Amino acid sequence: MPVSVPQPCSAPAAENSSGAGLTLLFIEDDPAGTFTAPELSAAAGARVRIRAARNLTEAGRLLTDDVDCILLDLALPGGAEARGDGEGEEDRLATLKHVLRIAPRHAVLALTAEDDAELAAEAVRVGAQDYLFRGELDSRLLSRAVRYAVERKRADVAQHQLTESRLRAQENARLERGLLPTPLLDGSDLRFAARYRPGRSRALLGGDFYDTVRTPDGTVHAMIGDVCGHGPDEAALGVELRIAWRALTLAGLCGDELLSTLQEVLEHERESEEIFATLCTVDIAPDGRRAGLCLAGHPAPLIARQGRAAQLLPYEDGGPALGLLPRARWPRRQVELGGSWSLMMYTDGLIEGRVGDGTQRLGQDGMVAMVNRQLAEGLTGEELLEAAVTQVRELNGGELTDDVAVLLLDRDQETARHRAPGGARSVHIPRPRPASPARAQRPPL
Repeated sequence: MPVSVPQPCSAPAAENSSGAGLTLLFIEDDPAGTFTAPELSAAAGARVRIRAARNLTEAGRLLTDDVDCILLDLALPGGAEARGDGEGEEDRLATLKHVLRIAPRHAVLALTAEDDAELAAEAVRVGAQDYLFRGELDSRLLSRAVRYAVERKRADVAQHQLTESRLRAQENARLERGLLPTPLLDGSDLRFAARYRPGRSRALLGGDFYDTVRTPDGTVHAMIGDVCGHGPDEAALGVELRIAWRALTLAGLCGDELLSTLQEVLEHERESEEIFATLCTVDIAPDGRRAGLCLAGHPAPLIARQGRAAQLLPYEDGGPALGLLPRARWPRRQVELGGSWSLMMYTDGLIEGRVGDGTQRLGQDGMVAMVNRQLAEGLTGEELLEAAVTQVRELNGGELTDDVAVLLLDRDQETARHRAPGGARSVHIPRPRPASPARAQRPPL
């Protein structure tokens, strides 16, 4: 039956709030071309411009970017698009499904007979934004339905994009968490804690990196490093260097030989010759009383021995950062730790934050004084690291722009002395979690 729809020759309707009209593509099988166009009243809403197509082929030619909505007559013969279910039964919504495939970003209205409400509801479940009955169709209802369908489609597209964005963010978060290290300290009497805060907004991984492993001979190897820069490329390079360090350490390398090999890895993987990385490595003897220290342009660790104030380990014999000098050497310095101690390794993000409103930086001396005050308050382990990072952020007057990584290894001589005879105790250490800007998280021991 002929269907009355507004045509371009109609009297102009009132514009919507944005002053723009809407374009409707009407797909209906009307060989006689007898459908009429009643005028739109001023209260009918936005001016609706009509394009008419009598089959899907013609609709494909008229479906351009300026079309806002499609009005599809479900009685339109589907032709080749109407596929059976394998038993010869025709899919009554095949034409609608075809239109939804060729116009995924357009609003679609389904037009059907009044006695076919079930088919109309099914059309909405398949993907149409709304449906109309032929017998109730008039200019006011059509104008309102078109505007509603367009806005609903826009909302659906926005929701779909938001969902995709959230899924990508969750996947990136899972990937970045998977790249954070899991300390391998089974059998060691040393306790481990770490804090990690990337400088990039909404990131979990930055250019700072760290790791800790125990080799079969009982030696505990710890490392912390910093790739210059703060972007995703620097974060990826930091992960590569950390994994290379772990592999080389488990293979038995240490000191100058290990750092020389890491420099080769850096030179092959970096995007520019200007990229370099600082590094600090410590290998702690099985008895826990001595350690070898190598510095590659990195700040010296902080050690707090029982009954004594915390101080920096010697750093005069350090070598250059990785990637600066082709044939550099990194001497290994022997350090006496003692019976009970805490060793804090950190990146420069912890000491380069501002102090107050001026340009003064906290620096290493300020960090040492701050840690000593916190030790005097009885803070240890992860509570000490949390307090240190929190206070540095407060002194800076807000979030730190540089990456921050801090790890703490400590040994209690009394605990080591009362170990069960006949073997080392096995302690599972979960993967440390990065701290969120809103609320600091403590990595579990």
